[in-house]
Amino acid sequence: MKRIAILGSTGSIGTQALDICRRHPDEYTVSALTARSQREKLFEQVREFRPEMAGLTEGIRPEEIPEDLRFCRWLSGKEALHAAAAEIGADQVLVSIVGIAGLQSVMDALEAGRQVLLANKEALVTGGHLVMDLAARKGITLLPVDSEHSAIFQCLQGAGPNRAEKILLTASGGPFRTWDKERIARATREEALRHPNWNMGAKITVDSASMFNKGLEIMEARWLFDMPEDRIEVVVHPESIVHSAVQFRDGAVLAQLGAPDMRVPIGYAMSYPRRMETGVAAPDLFALGKLTFEKPDPDKFPALRMARECLRASGAACTVFNSANEEANAAFLRGEITFGQIAERVDRALNRLAGLKADCLEEIWEADRLARRMQ
Repeated sequence: MKRIAILGSTGSIGTQALDICRRHPDEYTVSALTARSQREKLFEQVREFRPEMAGLTEGIRPEEIPEDLRFCRWLSGKEALHAAAAEIGADQVLVSIVGIAGLQSVMDALEAGRQVLLANKEALVTGGHLVMDLAARKGITLLPVDSEHSAIFQCLQGAGPNRAEKILLTASGGPFRTWDKERIARATREEALRHPNWNMGAKITVDSASMFNKGLEIMEARWLFDMPEDRIEVVVHPESIVHSAVQFRDGAVLAQLGAPDMRVPIGYAMSYPRRMETGVAAPDLFALGKLTFEKPDPDKFPALRMARECLRASGAACTVFNSANEEANAAFLRGEITFGQIAERVDRALNRLAGLKADCLEEIWEADRLARRMQ
């Protein structure tokens, strides 16, 4: 039996991971569950999976815990995340919380010697050098859960000792793939949340529409696979069947294909190096008929250019990119700014703060604070 702690259990990734646990009760036991604020959903999960510990990062008072759930240790705030990542007995820690908060949880889990299943881009975006250094010292391989990075990881596993020449990072193109720049700048909240292929939370869906999500994934791939940014190529693939590919020295390209369903990469990370049944059907190539690939337009989607500039600048530039985007994204969702102003706000923050240092967690937190204060 593998013991798994899930940080962000009520979100899309967390609920699908629990679905896999439900399908394989003889292989997994849930030791800890945390959520931000969806207490009723978390209560139901605790009733079903009976973890040792549960917590809400937005807080919960003892009298608010239902009588039938008091067998469980309940914690609040950062204490809940730390306990789930590093204190409760677990073999695996799935970090699927959104934002820079995931960095501390990943570091805590690695320090405790836990296998990290990484569904939080920001941990590597903001602190990739620190995370990968700690993982190397602990002898732990980070197992990616993002569909693109899982695909790359799977291709690399299939290639054995052959070193990759280039990573081909696929992108759906989002809902604005065929729109012109002026129309994109005026896009509404409802239009940005209308993703053609994936069912995700609002923040990630807006990031997909702006391609800031792909900028973050370029940064993540740089650290996960030790690949310079100029050898990470973004390929727009609107069908979302090829989840990414790897090019090798001899001219071969290995690609991973699958339905646009996150249970496949989640299940692969949970069962690695095996594969398990996930309830997902393989794509029917005959029904698909064709797959298309396009070059992204960096003029329409400036996040791609900014992400590469941040990686070349090093220091706290990637932290500023992430934090400024989180704040601008939230402002757009609240109706305070236009879609086009998201990139403008991030660019302004980078012009002022990209030169900050990021040699330790404290410097990363400070860069994050300053970038948010500018918005």
